[in-house]
Amino acid sequence: MFLLILTGCSSEAPQKNGENSPRKLEIVTTFYPMYYFTKQVVGNTANVTQLIPNGVEPHDWEPTARDMAKMQDADVFIYNSRYFETWKEKVFQSIDTSHLKVVEAASKIKLMDANGQEMENGPGASKDPHVWLSPVLAQQEVDQIAIALKQKDPKHSAQYEKNAEAFKAKLNNLDQLFKETINKAPRKEFVTQHAAFGYLARQYGLKQIAIAGLSPDVEPTLGKLAELAKLTKKKHIDIIYFEGLTSSKVASTLANEIGAKTEVLNPLEGLTADDKKHGLDYLGVMKKNLKALKKTLYQINN
Repeated sequence: MFLLILTGCSSEAPQKNGENSPRKLEIVTTFYPMYYFTKQVVGNTANVTQLIPNGVEPHDWEPTARDMAKMQDADVFIYNSRYFETWKEKVFQSIDTSHLKVVEAASKIKLMDANGQEMENGPGASKDPHVWLSPVLAQQEVDQIAIALKQKDPKHSAQYEKNAEAFKAKLNNLDQLFKETINKAPRKEFVTQHAAFGYLARQYGLKQIAIAGLSPDVEPTLGKLAELAKLTKKKHIDIIYFEGLTSSKVASTLANEIGAKTEVLNPLEGLTADDKKHGLDYLGVMKKNLKALKKTLYQINN
């Protein structure tokens, strides 16, 4: 059944724009940041698809046969890191990738472990893949995407380059906003349920205190919670951050223990319904995250 579905989907020829128009490049991206970064680079020059739907927690997502067919039919496949889209290697053993340009956007970035220590890229222990949450590292991912697209579609190379530089300028402005806001902050620590903000913390001289690990569904032990309760009380932490796509149970447990509030700090693994309702994109959510962080860093009680 799987082979029939895959073969049937693969036999569909890509649609043309018009009688005499060349076929647009078909690009498949994994989750929202990869989709958004790629769209900024290509504009309307290529068709871009996002595999993992917004609103779906991507850490444990697995592709269906139809998703695999989309990858096989694509010209370019763009993902963040082998440490995030962990299903990629297994899937690519099952489909024909001979014509496919595969882009690992984080491939040139030296990743950290869960404790914030840099590690050599390659096989080994689990690494932190959340590089897109640093506006500086996001620019490096945009560079890798643009380089790959220029190689695959040299006819539009100048357009890809122009679009990438324009978007990187926006990311640079975002970086400056984070710098200016955080440099003056009296507090440099924040507590989050999911250890997704290590690169952002390192970039701006902050310290992330994470309740759980790199995956949001890993719950801490009672001992770890007790230790964190003692630490956060000592430091007078009054906000515990959680992400919008998963349960806030762990964050709420700690918050209730120390008399703190909970608030969303969005790891941008997918837009939430509220993000879409308010027309937010990557840049908008990152600015919203900065506003949320200010409440802790400046000890704003509202």
